[in-house]
Parts: sequence; C-alpha cells; structure tokens
Amino acid sequence: MNMNIQAQLPKTAFEAALIDGFAEQLSKLAGTDAVAANRLAAIEALKVSGLPTRRIEAWHYTDLRQLLRAVPAGRADVAIADLAPLLDDCRVLRVVNGQAISGAEIDGISLSPVADLMNRGDFDNALRPRGSDDAVGRLNAAFVSDGFALEFAGDRVFSTPVELQNLHSGGQVHVRFPVTIGAGSKATIVERQSGAGPAFVSSIADVDIGAGAEIVWLILQEQDSKTDHLGQINIKLAKDARLTLFVMNTGGKLVRQDINVDVAGEGADFTLRAVNLLGGDSHTDVTMVVDHREAETTSNQVVRNVAIDRARGVFQGQIRVAPVAQKTDARMACNTLLLSDDAEFSTKPELEIFADDVQCGHGATVAEIEQDQLFYLMSRGISEKAARGLLVKAFLAEIVEELDDEHTVTALERKLDQWFEQNG
Repeated sequence: MNMNIQAQLPKTAFEAALIDGFAEQLSKLAGTDAVAANRLAAIEALKVSGLPTRRIEAWHYTDLRQLLRAVPAGRADVAIADLAPLLDDCRVLRVVNGQAISGAEIDGISLSPVADLMNRGDFDNALRPRGSDDAVGRLNAAFVSDGFALEFAGDRVFSTPVELQNLHSGGQVHVRFPVTIGAGSKATIVERQSGAGPAFVSSIADVDIGAGAEIVWLILQEQDSKTDHLGQINIKLAKDARLTLFVMNTGGKLVRQDINVDVAGEGADFTLRAVNLLGGDSHTDVTMVVDHREAETTSNQVVRNVAIDRARGVFQGQIRVAPVAQKTDARMACNTLLLSDDAEFSTKPELEIFADDVQCGHGATVAEIEQDQLFYLMSRGISEKAARGLLVKAFLAEIVEELDDEHTVTALERKLDQWFEQNG
C-alpha cells in the first residue's frame, strides 16, 4: 500500500501552505538544475498523494495528515543561544536555522556544507526518497537548505567526538548530514536536534560505515514542546563493521524518528539502545527497519519508554532476513512504563525471515510501576514520589549504562535527571 491511494483527498491547510510556499522557497534554495528537478518531483508527489494517513501501513499510528496542522512562520529576530556540547572536548559543527556555520578544520575529516555540494552538482542523486511511503525523505528533498557532509579517513582512531547540532529559532528548518566512515576507523558522533518556539523540522543523516569500522552514534532530540520534528537516519554497514546507535527523545510536540539499517556486509553488527521520555500532549513515533542481507550478521535492539500526562508513543520495529543471510542473530525488545491513566503506547514488532539457519526473536511489554518494589522503598523511609523516581530511573539507566564510555554514560544520565526534574 502506498500514498497514491490518497490522491482523492482534499488538501489540508498544512499541505496547501507547503505547496503554495514552495515556489518562493525554491528561489532561495541551493542546487543545480538536477537538484531542482528532484525538489519539484518531491513537491509534485505531495500534490498528488498528500501526507500519509493511517491507511499507509508505515504510518498507521502516526497520521501526519491529522497531526500536522500549521506551517509556523520563521522568527529571524530571535537569537539562538549556543548549545553546550554533550561531551567534553567535542568538535562542534552547527547548522543554525538551516544554514551551516563554518568551523575549524578537523584532522582526518573532509568537511563540506551540503549547500556547496548541491551547487557543485555533487548531490544530484541524494535527494530521492527511499520509496513511495517515505514522507520524511520527500519533505526533506523538497525543502532541504544545508547541512554538513563528513568523510572520515580510514584506519584512524578519532579520540575526539564530533557533535552535529541542528539549532533553530522557529519556522521551517530542513537539513541533511551525509557521513562516510573509512574502513577500519573508530569514532563517536553526536547528533543534537534542538530549538525554541513553533517549528517544522526535518533532518536526515545518511551514514555509510566502511569495513571493520566501529562507530558510536548518539541522537539527542530535545526540541521545544511546540516543534514538529521528522528525523531519519539511514545506515549501511560493510563487512565486519560495528555500529552502536543510541537514541534519546526528550521533547517535541510531534516526533517521528525513522531508523533504516542495511546490514550489508558479512559479520556486521548493529546495536540500538533507545530511550523515549514522553510527557504533555506529545506524540513520539520511532519506526525501525533492519535488513540483514549477508551471512553471520547480528543485531540487537532495546527500546525503553516512559509516558506520563496525555503523551502517546509508538515503536514499530521490523527485522528482515534475506535468504542468503544464514546464521543471522537478531533480537528486539520494547519495554514501556505508563505513569498516567491518560498516557498511551503502541508497539508493533515484526520478523520477516527467509533463511532457515537463524536465531531471531522479539518481545514487548507495557506495564505500570511494580507495587511491591514501590512498597519496599517506601517502607524504608523513602517518599512515594522519590521512590517512583528511583524505580523509573533504574528502568532507563540499565540500558544507558551499557555504553562503554563513562563520560558518555554520565552525560546521558544528566539528561535523564533534567527531564525528571521538569516532569517528575
């Protein structure tokens, strides 16, 4: 099922505003004629099919047509404060209101603003959506303005983390981060999504990891409660490559985070650990597809969620194993704590296996705080509020502490504490 079945639907105010404003936006955006043609194709597809609704399987729990209401106006007069890096001694690359800010060169990393690539004709084919249901890719292709392209040299240990910051003061912001990791290299990359005020944001990272490389990629989405955020990370793993992806969602009004992983090389390994902290009237959807396409590959995904107030969360996870991908070991788990009668969480795990010599499994739980554990803590003089906080933090800290680096664990636990101080 694809978006074409929606062609008969009248345009919403959001869709009409995007389409009507496209011509003016196009005149301001970078790119060759080929890039412009891709943009036009994306907006034409929006005219025909509109935004996805519940009738589209991949968007069944997140009806963009209903949830996206108005395109916010930009606020150029609002200053953007610097965002302190998550980790000490990070090399920070900032994109502010959709424009890459020039920074110092980084040894061993080739660095280019995406706008320059689009103007040189080096980005002509990069703006094509992944398929007819790829609403994030389509919207980003039409409106992306800038970002950073990074190429890490091979056989290097990059001891200093690199932090990619996408910051805004409201309005529309659409960015791209194409990243190539050379064979045999090791690096830590932090992706920060943050801003203030009403905004419509899309951000896509395309990550190609070379043979034998080992990467830790951290995504922190901490948008304003009035921001609609569409994120996507597309990953390709070569032979014996290893990626640990850690995702933490702590803000935003409407959030969709797509994770697409191509385990394309024999012996490659993908690990996902995700924490979704959901409060207010927010709606957060993490949708993941992991394709195992070669033999003896592994993947392990654990998602932990906490929902309070009237928040709604979604996790859709699909593992696909190709016929040639024998001896694949793939596992997925999603665990949720509901701390409010009005909070909701929907989980949809899927396995699609075409090989016979594999070990694959998935599981999901939705529960409230265990009353026996709460009673145990309260019987030792701890207040109910403090006891609840301890139990919830323990539930989340268990997967945060799996990260090897002590400084990274401390920084992420600090983010957990900040959220609980504001929402406890």
